[in-house]
Order: sequence, then structure tokens, then C-alpha cells
Amino acid sequence: MAKDITDAGPPPSASLKPNAIGFLDALVIGLNATSPAYSVAAVIGPVVALVGIYAPGVMVASFVPMLLIASAFYYLNKVDQDCGTTFSWVTRAMGPWAGWMGGWAITMTGVLVVGSLADVAVTFFLLAVGLDSWADNDVVRQVLTVLLILVMTAVCVIGIDVSAKVQNVLILAQVACLLVFAVVALYRVYADTGTLDSIEPEFGWLDPFGAGGASLTAALLLGVFIYWGWESAVNLTEETEDSATAPGKAAVWSTVLLLVTYVAVGFAVVAYAGTAYLAENAAEEEFIFALLAEEAMGGWDWVVLLAVSTSALASTQTTIIPASRTGLSMARRHALPAHFGRINPRFRTPDVSTWWVAGIAIVWYLVLYQISENALFDSLTALSLLIAFYYALTGVACAVYYRRQLTRSVRNFFLIGLGPLIGAGLLAWLLVESVADMSDPANSYSGVSWFGLGPPLVIGIGIVAAGVIIMVVWRLMAPVFWSEHPSVVDPGLVPGKHGKES
Repeated sequence: MAKDITDAGPPPSASLKPNAIGFLDALVIGLNATSPAYSVAAVIGPVVALVGIYAPGVMVASFVPMLLIASAFYYLNKVDQDCGTTFSWVTRAMGPWAGWMGGWAITMTGVLVVGSLADVAVTFFLLAVGLDSWADNDVVRQVLTVLLILVMTAVCVIGIDVSAKVQNVLILAQVACLLVFAVVALYRVYADTGTLDSIEPEFGWLDPFGAGGASLTAALLLGVFIYWGWESAVNLTEETEDSATAPGKAAVWSTVLLLVTYVAVGFAVVAYAGTAYLAENAAEEEFIFALLAEEAMGGWDWVVLLAVSTSALASTQTTIIPASRTGLSMARRHALPAHFGRINPRFRTPDVSTWWVAGIAIVWYLVLYQISENALFDSLTALSLLIAFYYALTGVACAVYYRRQLTRSVRNFFLIGLGPLIGAGLLAWLLVESVADMSDPANSYSGVSWFGLGPPLVIGIGIVAAGVIIMVVWRLMAPVFWSEHPSVVDPGLVPGKHGKES
């Protein structure tokens, strides 16, 4: 019976649409998946409250582990162009149990965040067009949020080439709006026409250790996770031209461009608003941009509001992509029911897994919102646990996968072995720090205790536990994945020589 369940997969001819997008499209999708305008708006206040003027330095320090893990994604993609990325690579390097949990973590990050991103996109759009009363109405906002998720999911299903065109427009709008804000804010600082306690920027702000101590650790926890999402470009490897190298390069360049964006906007925000104002309004999180936009740009504040809206809108779509393609990869390797491996014959996209991700995300958003808006924010905080886990797992998998190649050159040793391991170690340390921080209910948005712990930690533990239970049940029902998983390492696979598993 178990064999029948897993053998009923999609027909051999069914595949994702090859060469549907190019390097620039993958780069744009990687950038939009991080939601740069929304991300920097959400963390700049809390980071400044922790480290003051050294917020841009924290953005630089947080970039380091991201770049090291991006290197791991690049080199692993060279030998295995599988849309399941971490799931596929960890399975090959470290076995099916670790691989399955890596895939589960990626899928669940999409479920946790899609609803919140869509909510932010709707809210800021309503504020940008002057419909403040609609933005304040919970029912209206939730209905529009669900509709937006459905529309963006449909775009994902219709085709990745269509998705790429939408993403290109959104990134241009987002970056243009951010640049306008940064230029206006810095101009008013130097012209001494600001409405707040402005500070002239200094290069010393780039010192990530300026604040030091526990406040630096807490700020790094926030800083690291604003980079999350760049690997969406690699999840499209089977649909990208030059699939062995272009997606990996797009991922690496995404992190670099994000660094430039975050540092530039960080300088502008801190210089214009001053540390006291940002610290006082840290609790506003992403709405800090709404406040600053009105202060810096007057009647043109809609420009910044639109930037945050388009940022969240773009990320709503791109966050669905890695979750759905991971589900597809797991299904065709018999790690999930074959139903999730269906590819739409017309659009050549994983329609079933895409709609499942969207459906579960909608339910998660609506249920948690009924508990409280703070519970929804707490679920986003729990993201840090899953992100750190699968990023670190990927870094370790890279070193393990290439272990026989590391001593063949200095480049291999540092870029494929030591670098990814250092990145994994930094993320593991941040994971431990996150757990310690989340264990205290006072550090959560809701400020309440769930089973004596903070709600984000309980949500994180619950998701991991659910994953373990589902994995064990599926192992008992359909053990094919565990009995027929690929070999741990093929010594013939070396950097620059790639091959795709059948």
C-alpha cells in the first residue's frame, strides 16, 4: 500500500518551464523576497533603540553571515539544480531526516509570513491613497488581505515569467520611492530644514561594535533577519537560464544590493529623525516610515507609504515561491504525498503546492488575528528560529557535501568549507540567543505567557514538533524517501561540474 501511495507521482514529461526567466529576473525576485522597504521600516526603530547611531553598522555586521550562506547556496546549486534547494542538498549531504526538516522549515516560513505581508501591503496602500478609515477597519483590511493573497497566488500559478514581469515593476517602484525619501531626508539634514532633531551623518556610524554588549547582540538578531528571502532566486533554478550559475549569482548579488540599500536608508533615517525620536517610536515598527514620511515629505508622504506597500506586495508573491517549490521537490522525491508534486500542464508551475501554501497561510493569518494582532506579530518573531535553522543547516551541508574537495585549493577551503561553516556557526549562535530571548514572555508583542514561555518560542516549538510528527507518520506510511534517498556525497561532483539527479 505504501508503495502505491508514492509511485503515483506526476508523469515524467511534467516539469517546470525551463529558461522562463533570466539572471536579472532572478535577481529582482531575490531582492523583492526580502521586502527591503518593509524590512528596514520594521527594524530601524528597534535597532536604533538598542545601538543608537550605530544602526548602519549593525546592517553591515548582519550582512556577513548572509553572504557566507549565500556562498553555500551558490556552490550547492552548481552541483544540484533542484528547486527544493535546502531540502535536496541537505538530503544528499546529511541524509533524509535532516533534509526533510530543512524542507519543512522553508515551507512553514512562507505560511507564517504571507498573511502578515499582505496585511501590510493593504494597510499602507490604503494610507497612501487617503483611505485611513478603511485601514483602521479590521474586517475590511482582513477581507482585502485575503483577496490580495488569492490574486498574488494566481499570478504565481499563471507562470513564473508573468511573476517576473510583475516583480520588475514592483522593485522599480519600491527602489525609486526609497531613493526619493533618502535624498529628500539627507538634503533637509544638510540644509538644516528638518522638523526633528537631525544629526549629520558620520562614517563612524558604520562601526558595528560601537554600542557593544547585550544591546549589540539583540540588534544583530533583528539585523540578520531583514536579509531573509534572497534565496528565492535559487528556488527558481529549474526555471532560470544558465541554471547552474545564474540563480546562485543572483542570490549573492541580492545580499550585496540589500546591504547598500539598508545602509543608505539607515543613514538617511537616523540622520533625519535622530536617535531619540526613533527610540521613542520603536514600538511603531513598520509604521515608523509612515510617521517619518509625513515629517520629511509633507504632502508627498504617499511616496514612502507606497514604497512600503509595494515592498510587502512583492514579498507576498515571492515568499510563496520557495515554499511551493520546496513542496514540489519533496513530493517528487516521495517525501510528501504525490499530489503536491503536480505541475500544471498549461502554465508549467506547481499549482497544487502553491494553492496549498496560500490556503494554509490564509487560515493561519485569520485564526491568529482572531486571537489578537499581537499573536500574529509573535508568529513573525518565531520566524527567526526557522530561518536560522535552515540557513545554518545549508551552510553545514555545503561543507559536508564538498568535504573531499576542500583541500584541493585555498578557494575551495575558504568559500566552500570555512566560510559556510562560519556563517552556520554565527546563525546557530543567534538561534540560541533567540531561544533565550523568546523564553521570556515580556519580550513578546503580546506580553503574555504561554505555558510559562513567550508566545514566539511556543509557536516555534509547536511548528518543529508538528514537523517531526508529520515526518514520522509519513515515514511509517510511505518509507520510499528514506530507503531510496540519494547517496550522501558523490566524489565525482566538483565545483564547476554539475549534474541533476534523476
